[in-house]
Amino acid sequence: MKTYSAKPSDVTKKWLLIDAEGVVLGRLASVIAMRLRGKHKPGYTPHIDTGDNVIVINAEKVKVTGKKLTDKVFYWHTGWPGGIKGRTVAQRLESKFPGRVIEKAVERMLPKESPLARRQLSNLRVYAGAVHPHEAQAPVALDVGAMNPKNKRND
Repeated sequence: MKTYSAKPSDVTKKWLLIDAEGVVLGRLASVIAMRLRGKHKPGYTPHIDTGDNVIVINAEKVKVTGKKLTDKVFYWHTGWPGGIKGRTVAQRLESKFPGRVIEKAVERMLPKESPLARRQLSNLRVYAGAVHPHEAQAPVALDVGAMNPKNKRND
């Protein structure tokens, strides 16, 4: 018996459409990261991009549990003395680019600092509203909220 190792020419990529409305952020990000890496496929190979292309719509309507909306703060430093800045999850979801909350959550679930992770992350497209320009790719809908009752919040 030989171990199967996929080659880039053997990989077939599908397009998936995920509606993030009412879905818990961490659970959504873990499902997206698994699909981007290709771990749901039997021919998964760790050093080859075997994952699918993922389109996420309604990113501004994603839910977080507990008090994370007001207490979880994303910090960054400008490079100047005293230049620490921060925004809460609520501020990020109400900003011009609410999809970055999902992008950063997925990015942190992929392998760190590698060209393969950057290539896999480029297969993710996040849109704040319900409209996306990828109708020609005929994406298949994936209902993350129906996978597990804990994935969806209605409050």
